[in-house]
Amino acid sequence: MIIYHEDLLTYSETFILGQAESLRRFTPYYAGLRRVGELETPPGRTIVVSDGTPRGRAGELLYKATGLAPRLVSRLRALRPVLMHAHFGTNGAMALPLARRLRVPLVVTFHGRDATVHDDHLRAGTLRERRLVTRRPELIRQGALFIAVSEHIRRQLLDRGFPPEKVVTHYNGIDTTFFTPREGPPSAEPAVLFVGRLVEKKGAAGLLRAMAEVQRAVPGARLVLIGDGPLRATLEEQARALGVRCAFLGKLSAGAVLDHMRAAQVFCLPSLTASNGDTEGLPTVVLEALAAGVPTVSTLSAGTPEAVTDGETGLLVPERDEGALAAALIRLLRDAPLRERLARAGRRVVVERFDAAVQARALETLYDRVAEQAPSGTSRGDVPAVKGPGHA
Repeated sequence: MIIYHEDLLTYSETFILGQAESLRRFTPYYAGLRRVGELETPPGRTIVVSDGTPRGRAGELLYKATGLAPRLVSRLRALRPVLMHAHFGTNGAMALPLARRLRVPLVVTFHGRDATVHDDHLRAGTLRERRLVTRRPELIRQGALFIAVSEHIRRQLLDRGFPPEKVVTHYNGIDTTFFTPREGPPSAEPAVLFVGRLVEKKGAAGLLRAMAEVQRAVPGARLVLIGDGPLRATLEEQARALGVRCAFLGKLSAGAVLDHMRAAQVFCLPSLTASNGDTEGLPTVVLEALAAGVPTVSTLSAGTPEAVTDGETGLLVPERDEGALAAALIRLLRDAPLRERLARAGRRVVVERFDAAVQARALETLYDRVAEQAPSGTSRGDVPAVKGPGHA
């Protein structure tokens, strides 16, 4: 089967690679416009339109304009894939011509922004965003299955006209053998950790304001922010103006992120609904923090309450309520028994409901359903052409 994403892959999209590589009965091949070099996909299973040469860039322009990429089509057709799975609705819209040429069913996962940003903002956005609006009726007709990463996203898709019989909720899985709690005693340093892109919906600006209050109440408390984005310079200036003790670390590897999770007393992602409608789906990093046994503070926003139950597996506060956010952080930093109880319960929920292996088996069942329902003439039965433990 084919995993489709125009840009293979950005550092924040570990959930795509992790999900695909957790499959056992399907061998994922990665297809798109280009490699971006931030997150490596398997070289022997990655096929792109542009290799960065002048000829490759010309091919990229042709593909964007017409959907034609003869070399890409021929290489993918030789694999005889059973289906194509595009991540993000924008990539699903761009993949429509390719799926038609390959005569394979198209599965599309919607992660958040692609199902929530207002259409007027999409029309003024990138080519992919514009195509999502103009091709949405075609995508609804041609798409075989639409996966929502949370019930919140499923409701958004239904509101946009996607047929209920084609929309399912399937959670991203987490590698709970990698994201594990620290060994030994808990961290003694009152550190609060934020991990996420520095964009409006992640709520970092409100967190900085809340931390000013936290640091007045909890001597020694500090904030560590991992991630990058268009708001970084603005947020760094805001932190200086507020006098907040914090460190902006930029992009880090998954291993480095885990090290910081284990060193933190509290993880905080105060997500909110952005001015253009953009919301989370269900933030993967929240699941990772829970799996790592880090007491978590987040918001009653989007799909987060589907994983975090207030007072049981974490603390949740209303969006944009910086006073409540500060109070929750202060409460956790001062209450070690509460941190320990939430940490145990949070990891238990992730292991039971969001483990990567469990979710991969569920995804394979969805793939089976799509392949079985594919019209006659697709390549679903041509499995023997593909080397590896599963079918392409």
